[in-house]
Amino acid sequence: MDFLRPATLAEALSLKAQRPDAVPIAGGTDVMVELNFDHRRPAALLDLTRIAELSEWDQVDGSVRIGAGVPYTRIIEELGDRLPGLAMASRTVGSPQIRNRGTVGGNLGAASPAGDAHPVLLASGATVEVASTRGTRLIPATAFYLGVKRNALEPDELIAAVRVPVTGAPQQFAKVGTRNAMVIAVCSFALALHPARGGVGAAVGSAAPTPRRAPAAEDFLSGELASSGQWESPRPLLDSVKRRFGELVAEAASPIDDVRGTAAYRKHALSVLARRALGWAWQDYSGKAA
Repeated sequence: MDFLRPATLAEALSLKAQRPDAVPIAGGTDVMVELNFDHRRPAALLDLTRIAELSEWDQVDGSVRIGAGVPYTRIIEELGDRLPGLAMASRTVGSPQIRNRGTVGGNLGAASPAGDAHPVLLASGATVEVASTRGTRLIPATAFYLGVKRNALEPDELIAAVRVPVTGAPQQFAKVGTRNAMVIAVCSFALALHPARGGVGAAVGSAAPTPRRAPAAEDFLSGELASSGQWESPRPLLDSVKRRFGELVAEAASPIDDVRGTAAYRKHALSVLARRALGWAWQDYSGKAA
């Protein structure tokens, strides 16, 4: 196995073009597990840890551009006020050691249906920035996940960053696991309010072949909030609205039975998570409006 260690992004892209079989590694929290269990034996590893520009974030055109090498710990500490949903999801990732090493870029590269960052990126309308020697392109998160552990990257491309809109509005993330820490989600849910456009983002994880949005739930809640004038004059939501929202979120999922939980349990849990997350987010929104 060859070990390639570029010092710049340009060098990394050149190496990736020459060696499309090279597997990128930064935090290594997914790749090293696969190597240690002999689930994967690539011809080459492309180490990205020396590339400074991948470990930076900045604010661009109303979004935070997070370099693919920024670890979860920094998202929690430095971006919690701008991206509350992503910070919440980051806090649930693994252990402190994994949060110090793991990255959203790595989560995207692995494209696991259970990745904690994915529902938040979908709900918030994030865009994935990918690069190659041919140039840079932006892929909406909704088009990035193609199947179980499959993404929209071309063989010569690397994830450079993810761009997450800053709305200043409440967001929530919640997941169910078989224990309180160091756990793969049985299912997860993210909610993002978008009052500027009168919209809602809702997405599920670990409940389908890919992370996915819940468009029927989004449309239902957006319509309810608009028709009742709640965006301008927020009031407590009816229990029937929260319950129906949860039902529609559950209907968006197509889970399986596995060692972590049954499909029926996942659907039930998603309806509960969605109902609770909506209650928390709306309480926060109402408090800010008051």
